[in-house]
Amino acid sequence: MQDPRAIILRLLRERRPGASICPSEAARQLDPVHWRDLMEQVRECAARMMAAGELVVSQGGNPVDPLSARGPIRLRFPHPPS
Repeated sequence: MQDPRAIILRLLRERRPGASICPSEAARQLDPVHWRDLMEQVRECAARMMAAGELVVSQGGNPVDPLSARGPIRLRFPHPPS
């Protein structure tokens, strides 16, 4: 199986700076048919990446914990320092 972290990073790099992705996009890359079964795994990976400072996870534009947030969340790279 592919690495969720690598997929998240690739998808974000393919977007314009500041753009975000939905975790389901990464899950669909892992398995286009059974992607829903992988959503927890992708959210856990996003939580680790967030803790390492690699990602910002948000819901409605506000930072959230990807493991406790209910409903859709977005993943993006942190803004570069000003």
